Amino acid sequence: MPLLSPDFYFETYAGASASFLKEQGICALVLDIDNTLEPYENARPSEGVLAWFSSLGEAGIRAAFVSNNNKERVDTFNESLGFIAYPKAKKPFAGKIKRAMREMKVTKGETLFMGDQIFTDVLAARLAGIRCALVPPIKDKTDALTRFKRWLERPIMKRYFRRKNKNV
Repeated sequence: MPLLSPDFYFETYAGASASFLKEQGICALVLDIDNTLEPYENARPSEGVLAWFSSLGEAGIRAAFVSNNNKERVDTFNESLGFIAYPKAKKPFAGKIKRAMREMKVTKGETLFMGDQIFTDVLAARLAGIRCALVPPIKDKTDALTRFKRWLERPIMKRYFRRKNKNV
């Protein structure tokens, strides 16, 4: 798989169901928070996110957060969940992803990273040597840098969907 292309694409985080993950041999998820699970404005996980994590836990799938956001944001979001969590992760550098995997005691083949950005999340997963899933941003920022990054992502996703449709 190309460096900037995800292994999987889901319309929302919930597309990665416990049964799907088990079929893929995944027993651990490393996740971004903002715009992947909740918009920036939501300090805490919604009922839907909590229910999804509950179903994953029942299936024996562990989770950790690796976010570029600050400690206060990550700790507040993680308060009711109690997962391994690393704020200010400096993605696309993969150090915190690898650290989370070591702490969960899982291998690269057992781990999936999920996020909403190609140049931070997908690239970080690739540099960590693990599979990755991309979701569209829940509520994208409108600043010039974000719009530029999203513009750069378009041809990558077009190629991804072309390849995917050929393999169906």
